[in-house]
Amino acid sequence: MAGLDDLGRFLRSRREALLPEDVGFAGGGRRRTPGLRREEIALLSALSADYYARLEQGRAGSVSLAALASLARAMRLSADERDYLFRLGGHQPPPRHSAHAHVDPAMLFLLDALGDTPAHVTDSLCTVIAQNRTATALFGRLAGLPGHESNVVWRWFTYPSSRRLNDPAEHGLIGRAYVADFRYGLARRSPGERYGHEIVEELLARSPEFSELWAAHEVAPLVSVRKRMLHPEAGPLDLQCDVVLSPETGHRLHLFRPAPGSGSGEQLAFLSVLAGQLFH
Repeated sequence: MAGLDDLGRFLRSRREALLPEDVGFAGGGRRRTPGLRREEIALLSALSADYYARLEQGRAGSVSLAALASLARAMRLSADERDYLFRLGGHQPPPRHSAHAHVDPAMLFLLDALGDTPAHVTDSLCTVIAQNRTATALFGRLAGLPGHESNVVWRWFTYPSSRRLNDPAEHGLIGRAYVADFRYGLARRSPGERYGHEIVEELLARSPEFSELWAAHEVAPLVSVRKRMLHPEAGPLDLQCDVVLSPETGHRLHLFRPAPGSGSGEQLAFLSVLAGQLFH
């Protein structure tokens, strides 16, 4: 198919234009071919290497919105390039504030530059749309999951395992903050957009805790806060979670730095080493 052939050629051209250091990998060394390897793009996109190879070869058939969004972020495409990629894949480009929306390249650069500091980018409803390697080592893979599984609020109220990293003494405050932030973000989205309302409807049906907090009608965006985390390998982490807003997209960079005087820098350095092993 001509469209799939064009998609494959475009993906290959963008992959070959990237340098390892452009996406947070160690630079240096000689490569037999230009740009990143197919396996590296597949890893960054949370796709299988075989599936990505078939995409470049025009043999993959239909391509999902989620896969195209992951590829656009992995390849650090501009907004125009991302829209072109979606059209080649047979889809209309998603709205600016959707879960598959373009992520500001400057924010992705910051994500990579943070290195040893866990960080991820979310939309205005706390759906994780990009994360660096140290964040993956800390939280596990969150970006690019099916359904609502990349949404932090959804996970908090439907997956008990999502709370294991947090000190139980802080669970009540965290849940309350998530719900107030979700209401804040939902009010700023297009009235006809279903994504956020679907999450609310399903959480009301599944979680009495969420229902009680939602009925309180608290409204407040997430702000910088100190958190105690309990990682199974790195041990206790006393972190300061900061939130940086992109005015252009409404997306937010969440970074988790050592809290002042906590000494948690050593544990984060360990996580960075662990991340290097996971992504080797």
